[in-house]
Amino acid sequence: MKHDGSAPSITRRQFLGRVTTAAGALAIPYYIPASALGRGGVLAPSERILTASIGLGGRGTGGLGEMLAQPDVRVVAVCDVIRGRRENGKMLADRKYGTNDCAMYRDFRQMLAERPELDAVYIATSERWHTPVSVIAMKAGKDVYCEKPSAFTIAEAQTLAAVAKQFGAVFQTGAQRASSASYIFAGELLRTGRLGKPTTLYAHLGCLPRWPRTNTFQTPEPEPPKEELDWDLWVGPSPWRPFNSDLANKHGWMRQIDFSVGIAQFGAHTILQCQLDLGLGETSAVEYEYTTDLNKKGMTIRFANGAKVVSRTSGWHGNCGIRYEGTEGWVEAADGYDRPEVSSPSLRGEYSKLVQGYVARNQRPKNHLRDFLDCMRSRRQTVTNAEVTRRTMVTNLVMDICLDLKRDMKWDPVKEEFIGDDEANRLRSRALRQPWSV
Repeated sequence: MKHDGSAPSITRRQFLGRVTTAAGALAIPYYIPASALGRGGVLAPSERILTASIGLGGRGTGGLGEMLAQPDVRVVAVCDVIRGRRENGKMLADRKYGTNDCAMYRDFRQMLAERPELDAVYIATSERWHTPVSVIAMKAGKDVYCEKPSAFTIAEAQTLAAVAKQFGAVFQTGAQRASSASYIFAGELLRTGRLGKPTTLYAHLGCLPRWPRTNTFQTPEPEPPKEELDWDLWVGPSPWRPFNSDLANKHGWMRQIDFSVGIAQFGAHTILQCQLDLGLGETSAVEYEYTTDLNKKGMTIRFANGAKVVSRTSGWHGNCGIRYEGTEGWVEAADGYDRPEVSSPSLRGEYSKLVQGYVARNQRPKNHLRDFLDCMRSRRQTVTNAEVTRRTMVTNLVMDICLDLKRDMKWDPVKEEFIGDDEANRLRSRALRQPWSV
């Protein structure tokens, strides 16, 4: 939705529709379809949110399906550098709407230039692309839902938040558990003091590389035709590599420093969740303890107020786990749990009450995408907005640098710099391959 940063706002299409109605009141036709007026449970076209999906791999296709399920959303375009993926995305959209109207694009820049009517984009590219695509889209006047991790470097996280603020964009990072009932319940137990004074929070890590992170270079292979796979766009802002079919899939690029983050693969969910529930979503940890054992011992970070979070790879029977311990009890949640595990049955008995209380108090749905769409209409901040993304991604990225350099780190969250460590400060940004910049 187009906006000037104020609340509430209307789209450019709604404004033009009202002007046209006023100017042509005497020319209204005798018969107007109910769907055009928004009757019969069908939204009028001027009230629909027009979106496009950029990146249509596994997560992107799943996110496209979530968009297509929203009654007030119309997906009008799909974009991917791989032909088969964008064709599949178009097929899903056209099947949903019973048309052949969904446009396909290989280059997201062309899509943004040719589709000024777009209100928002959903981004699920490979992670090195997340900030550049988000920034370009917000500068084009679009709201952005971007899958995690939404920044590749500390400098990118700063730029992401600055551009969202400058252009008044609604931004949501894809930390979906922040809108999940089980995680909401765990956070409410912590916030309301039912666990007593917080002692230690635990955040699950997974999908990790080896530190210090490195690159592996595969044997060059013949490059596919651009229409089949645009290799130059695939590499994007990363250093150039010759085409290799293994590199082009998740198993090839995901653990290489040129193409992937480390801690934030899970930490963009779990560390973010810990910071939100501690009320620390607008700062970053200040002390980072280097560890050689992420599996059992984990990595300990501390915040300025003394809060301690330990991130480790084990301890849950499911992904993206969190465990909050206090002086009077504990709670643990993860994707593999039907309900959060708690230290006392009396805590579990408050599940519905606390979740419903959170929803009523904050006026947020238990659906992360829906929170984004509702905020597009109200112009309020999303639950994992650009500033939360910035501060929590910095925590994740400092942890990576700590592990790469094999030493303890101290971070100044006000100046956003390492204290007394010039080498670490040089790693806050990276050079981007031309013509890309953020």
